[in-house]
Amino acid sequence: MVKAVVVGAGGRMGGKIINMIAETKDIKMVGAVEQSGHPIVGRDVGQGLGLGRTGVSVDDNLEGCVEKGDVIIDFTQHEASLNNLEVAVAKNRAIVIGSTGFTADEMKKVNELAKKTRCVLSPNLSIGVNIMFKVIEQTAKILGEDYDVEIVEAHHHFKKDAPSGTAEKMAQIIAESLGRDLEKVGVYARRGMIGERTKAEIGIQTVRAGDIVGDHTVLFGGMGERLEFTHRAHSRDNFAKGAVRAAIWIVGQKNGLYDMQDVLGLRQ
Repeated sequence: MVKAVVVGAGGRMGGKIINMIAETKDIKMVGAVEQSGHPIVGRDVGQGLGLGRTGVSVDDNLEGCVEKGDVIIDFTQHEASLNNLEVAVAKNRAIVIGSTGFTADEMKKVNELAKKTRCVLSPNLSIGVNIMFKVIEQTAKILGEDYDVEIVEAHHHFKKDAPSGTAEKMAQIIAESLGRDLEKVGVYARRGMIGERTKAEIGIQTVRAGDIVGDHTVLFGGMGERLEFTHRAHSRDNFAKGAVRAAIWIVGQKNGLYDMQDVLGLRQ
C-alpha cells in the first residue's frame, strides 16, 4: 500500500486528489499540507473540505508529516513546488508535481534535485492529454514542413500563467519533431500589419474566460485541408486520476526526473 501526502490540500485540486485516493486501491492518504493561515490547517482534512472525517489533520508545513508517507503529491505553485522537491530529496521521498510556470533557472534546479530522488513532473497529468502529446508528435513528423502549426488554449480566469504549461509542452514537442528552436519560432501574439506568416513559426494563443477547466487545440493547416486535435477537460477529476496513478508508479522507480509519458509507458 502506497502512503501519500497531499500538498495544497485546500486548493481546487486538493479535494479532487483526496477523493480519488479514497476511491483507488493500493494507495491511501496519510498526510495533508496547506499554507499557514489557511482555514483548514489543524482540522481534519476531510471535514475541512466537506468530504467527511478522514483521521488526517492538515499540517502547515511539509516537514511535519512527510516521514509518514512514501510519496508527496504536490499541486501548489512553482516556487512552493521547488521547495517541496528539496524536502523530498532531504527525506528520500518520491514526489509528483503538477504545478506549472517554472522558469528556465527553476527547471535547471529541478533537474539537479531529481537526480537525488524519484520525481514525476508534468504540466498536465491527464491521461488523455498525454496520449495527445504522442499523437501530435507523430503527426508533426509525418506532415513535416508542408503544414502550418497553431495551438490555442483556454482556461478559467483565475489561471495566472500564460500560455498554459500544457500548450508550451505541445509547442515544444512539435518544435523538436520538426527540428526547430521554439525560442526562435514561437509566436505568442499577433496584431496589426504583421506580414505573411512564416513557414517556421508555431503559434501559441491564449484564452482566459469564466470557469473553463482546460481546452487545448493543435491545428495543422495545409493547402486544401487541415487537421485539428482537441482535448477538453470537463472536470479536474482527470488530472487527479493521473496524479494518483503517477504516485503509485513513481514509488518503485529509480532516482530521476520522469513525466506522464513514462508513467503511461509511451516513451520510446
